[in-house]
Amino acid sequence: MKRYHTRKGFTLVEIMIVVVIIGLLAAMAIPTFAVVRQQSRTKAVLNNMRQLASAASQYMLDKGVTQASYTDLVGTGTDNYVRTIGPVSGEDYTTFTVVQSQTQISITSASFGTVSYNL
Repeated sequence: MKRYHTRKGFTLVEIMIVVVIIGLLAAMAIPTFAVVRQQSRTKAVLNNMRQLASAASQYMLDKGVTQASYTDLVGTGTDNYVRTIGPVSGEDYTTFTVVQSQTQISITSASFGTVSYNL
């Protein structure tokens, strides 16, 4: 009576095919993750700017002025309108100026340019 031993496991070709498939999937996914990460950073920066614009609008209404700066709005005291804003991708919020016209608020900063929000 002969016994046949079948070896269980994967062959080298099967393992190589799996590695190639995983490599192709990774090659397609990595650029997508980079795009999603950049979009997330952009949205976080815009959200921070919206918070500053809202705080500036409230500050200008309370004080009766048409301009506000970072030091007027941000801090931990009871008279500040926003707590410290952390940078997301190297932007600098400390150098912005907010100017209110009758229809919009414009935030200008050296690191991200000028963005306007309609009231």
